[in-house]
Amino acid sequence: MDTIASLFSFITTPVSWVIVQFHSVYGAIFGPDTGWAWGLSIVSLVILIRICLIPLFVKQIKATRAMQTLQPEMKKIQERYKNDRQRQSEEMMKLYKETGTNPLSSCLPILAQSPFFFALYHVLNSIASGDTIGVINERLLESAQKAHIFGAPLAAKFTDSADKVEALNASLTDVRVVTAIMIVLMSLSQFYTQRQLMTKNVDTTVKTPFMQQQKMLMYVFPVIFAVFGINFPVGVLVYWLTTNVWTMGQQMYVIHNNPTPGSKAQAAYLERLSKSVSKHGRTRGRGERAIVKAIVAKGRDRNEYERKFVNGLNKEGLAAQADGTVIKSESTAAAQAEDAAAAKRQQPKRQTKSQRQSGAAKAAGEPTSLTKSDEPEDAKPAGPVKKDNAKPAGSTRSRAQSGQRKGPQRPKSPSKK
Repeated sequence: MDTIASLFSFITTPVSWVIVQFHSVYGAIFGPDTGWAWGLSIVSLVILIRICLIPLFVKQIKATRAMQTLQPEMKKIQERYKNDRQRQSEEMMKLYKETGTNPLSSCLPILAQSPFFFALYHVLNSIASGDTIGVINERLLESAQKAHIFGAPLAAKFTDSADKVEALNASLTDVRVVTAIMIVLMSLSQFYTQRQLMTKNVDTTVKTPFMQQQKMLMYVFPVIFAVFGINFPVGVLVYWLTTNVWTMGQQMYVIHNNPTPGSKAQAAYLERLSKSVSKHGRTRGRGERAIVKAIVAKGRDRNEYERKFVNGLNKEGLAAQADGTVIKSESTAAAQAEDAAAAKRQQPKRQTKSQRQSGAAKAAGEPTSLTKSDEPEDAKPAGPVKKDNAKPAGSTRSRAQSGQRKGPQRPKSPSKK
């Protein structure tokens, strides 16, 4: 480990200088030889480095989402050229070039942070060994060796012997309890950060090997931190625990305000955004406009949550524009009125009073009768009907139409036998 850390010795001087500057500020408040002064100096170093790495973190998010989008195409290439590794690599590089994607971009924050991590390890290891390094002179070296964080010296490790710990004016039990707690917290924070990414901010509509790899890393990384953590000095554990907490909070902010399309986090975000836009009648802030603009630009390629969001705005009489703004739409209101009219036309026709009475009579088993307005003209009787078996005039008309004489007929004489 010392060999690897020594490779980054060129940056130990800047790192030690930053720590000393913060120590001079916190030492005036808490005392120069206290663990608070040195511990907060390390925490401040982490915050300063992570602020400088925010642009790389943004690139990491974009690269990760671009890789998730390309997973189906990458899978097709792997299946098509599964027996030709060289052609498969060529097609992959061609795909990356066409889409402007760099697989290494997702590792940029870790790669950029590594020199500072190893430089800090080298500085703290030199303090434990009693060697000056960078801008840390003998006076600062003696002050750092006296500093204890909850009873554990800044340069002590979990694997240190009792004699080495006693030389730092500390107890082996205190060192191991403090380092064990910090290792556990470091592993748990790493696990929660990765689990939050997998359960909330991953597109669940696309099942790819990339998701399986991320799921595996969710369990592998905490184990790696636990194994290597026992060889880290307390100051390095403070550095790495602070880094994990920062990463966890930063990721929570990104998931809440800029989730991955198709993820559960996007569904929750669009639901909140829909309520906000419906209440105020517009998008508020550049972030909301950017989200709406991206959804409008997708057109028919919108996912289920995005279509639901757009339809919800239309129902409220609002329309999302290409620039990310939301306006009241007259066409949307007209479409709503047309839909209401169509629904009204589809309702069953209202029955007349006679039709309702006829239906009630049929239900009661009574004979139905036609009113004057409902009777057909040909079915009206020629005169009052005296008997039930009287023939209607319609039969006389039908015989007259067949060539017989109109008027009353003379009865035929009985035939003679």
